[in-house]
Amino acid sequence: MEMSSPQPVAPSDYPVSFAVEYPDRKLNRLTTFFRVFMVIPIAIVAALVANGGTFSFGGEEAAWVGGGFGVLTAPLVLMILFRKKYPRWWFAWNLELMRFANRIGVYLALMDDRYPSTDEQQAVYLDFPYPDAERELGRGMPLVKWLLAIPHYFVLFFLYVGVFFAVVFAWFAILFTGRYPRGLFEFVEGVLRWHNRVEAYAFALVTDRYPPFRLRP
Repeated sequence: MEMSSPQPVAPSDYPVSFAVEYPDRKLNRLTTFFRVFMVIPIAIVAALVANGGTFSFGGEEAAWVGGGFGVLTAPLVLMILFRKKYPRWWFAWNLELMRFANRIGVYLALMDDRYPSTDEQQAVYLDFPYPDAERELGRGMPLVKWLLAIPHYFVLFFLYVGVFFAVVFAWFAILFTGRYPRGLFEFVEGVLRWHNRVEAYAFALVTDRYPPFRLRP
């Protein structure tokens, strides 16, 4: 997957930054109406890239078990545990795959009417710094991060229920007005931000800082 140039993201005191550019314009009503069908081809591409794994809203199931063409987790656990190393190309792969998955999630959530690109960031900005594994990552932390993140899984479950209803409401709003209500947009963006922080912490393993329980940057 070709890497794209970094894009500006919302300021944050957490090392994982995420933002979606608000579409301050009329959105395409036709593609909005058929969005659930239009996303299928690129979702299939994402599933194939993830080594045949399932693709879900926001990309949280992009091969968390690690290996193959999904988000690398299991190999990283072993590398950090025994070598205290995080190969830079593995980092680049995880970052770009997460960006790709988020572009699809944002498109499905009606937040952007441009078809998701495989390499350009478009309106979705996701970034996190390359970790110094020797100094910044605890050797044994990758073994327990997925467990420590369990409270976030429960909160995100209910937040995604709210996202579902927010997107349904936004679907009607766009069909009638051409606009995505800003309050709903910021809520969905916040949930995706929260989700990406948890994924970067527990599965991409780029930081040992525990994700905050908040929607804002």
